[in-house]
Amino acid sequence: MRIDNLKGRLYRGVLAATAVALSLTGGRALAQGAPTPPSQARDLAIGVCGTCHGVDGNSTNPMFPRLAGQHAWYIEQQLKEFRDHTRGDPYAVAYMYGMASQLSDPTIDALAKYFSRQKTGPGKPHPAAEVAEGNKIFHQGIPSQGVSACATCHGPQGLGSKMFPRLAGQHAKYIMKQLQSFQGDMPNVAVMHGVAATLHKAEMRAVADYAASLP
Repeated sequence: MRIDNLKGRLYRGVLAATAVALSLTGGRALAQGAPTPPSQARDLAIGVCGTCHGVDGNSTNPMFPRLAGQHAWYIEQQLKEFRDHTRGDPYAVAYMYGMASQLSDPTIDALAKYFSRQKTGPGKPHPAAEVAEGNKIFHQGIPSQGVSACATCHGPQGLGSKMFPRLAGQHAKYIMKQLQSFQGDMPNVAVMHGVAATLHKAEMRAVADYAASLP
């Protein structure tokens, strides 16, 4: 499929989903800033966000990250960056710019809380050798390459904190894609650019498989 045709289909999908979002609010613009009731956020999460991320945030397609159990502050931050066009990776442009443009701060807050409270799905098994290597890198880093341990920021179980997102149970392919983006500095995250700068592809894959295997 030609890239321009694919972009056209993605754009039409965004427009259609945005129309659904507005219909779920009774035609009221989500950007007006009125408080968002939890029930409205739930309907929006299930009816719109759930199309890609799963109604409970446990997406089955690795193109779209799992949101269940992710820290609310992190989901909120990412949605605002999508809305403000300050996160510029290709998937953000194709999928999330249009969706987030309709969201007010209260709606973003309510959506973030909804997904953060959902029960996370189990980690998925991956090749034992790669998981073992990823475990080593995750907890010890690679000193010879200047790579610090992932656990330093994301926690020994990959659960994140008030400053760093949860990685446990995330799709391996999604983590891999993000690491490659960080290596190219696409999301403009200085800390992660430094961490990923010297990682080889096989090392990224091992870390991603290990994190994805965590419950």
